[in-house]
Amino acid sequence: MKKEDRERLGKRAAYVAILGNIFLTVFNIAVGIMSGSYALISEGAHTISDIVTSIIAYVGFKIGSKPADAEHPLGHGRAEAIAGLVIVVFLAIIAYEIITGALYRLFFGGALAIPEPLAVIMAIIGVIVNFAMSQYIIKLGSMVNSPAIVADGKHQRVDIMSSLAILFAILIAQYGFPHLDPLIGLLIGLLIVKTAIGVVRENLDSIMGKVPSPELVDKIIEVSNSVDKVCGTHDVRVNYLGSYATVTLHIELPPEMSLDESHKVVHLVQNKILEDMDLIHGVTAHACPFGLEYDHDQQLDE
Repeated sequence: MKKEDRERLGKRAAYVAILGNIFLTVFNIAVGIMSGSYALISEGAHTISDIVTSIIAYVGFKIGSKPADAEHPLGHGRAEAIAGLVIVVFLAIIAYEIITGALYRLFFGGALAIPEPLAVIMAIIGVIVNFAMSQYIIKLGSMVNSPAIVADGKHQRVDIMSSLAILFAILIAQYGFPHLDPLIGLLIGLLIVKTAIGVVRENLDSIMGKVPSPELVDKIIEVSNSVDKVCGTHDVRVNYLGSYATVTLHIELPPEMSLDESHKVVHLVQNKILEDMDLIHGVTAHACPFGLEYDHDQQLDE
């Protein structure tokens, strides 16, 4: 994907998330106050965090899209994973506020009022808007291969469950169960915690260099072996850098091949992988004589 297309889609994801959540924040809090629903007010606070995290995700995306320079020869891709971790901090703060508020209302808030039916309409709107937003943002994030945007989309997905929970709680509360409203507020907080754990795991894996999927390694080997004169490929190592990755690998070449020929094949392999795999932005190939058993950890003086 071209750089300008990637930036255009990333900007679109940010605009959709920010504008959609401004709408939900205003109406969730307003309707929550008018109807007496703590769960809707909690959801409004949550959507405020959505606005902040969408901005963080886009900033991480923009920094991660910057080209390599003298100080960052492999590019700035890890900025997106770092942005994902910053999002987790905001999620944790919002979750704490919602959970403590719900516990206070349940155990120390005195008599609880039954929310007005107006809250039902807002909960239904919340389900529809959050579903459309989350699906669209995750789709855009996957298209541009952005961990930060995908993390933001998954964060939005939590709101679908919380809006559904609010809807059922308000409906049941009409039959004399007002405790369900703050209980749903508590559930929203716990869902945010669950989302935060998932996001931090994914982004830490990216930063810490998690082992790539077998499918990715197999694809790299397949592309490498498709180059003429390559007899085999091994020792494939993938280094994730946010939305892209670099690769090192060993290719097996005929032992009688000259240094000049092997040098040309090495570059053919590197270029072929870069051309065929959008995820890969850098390749380093090492030539090995085919059929030679060699310990790659062995020192030269052994």
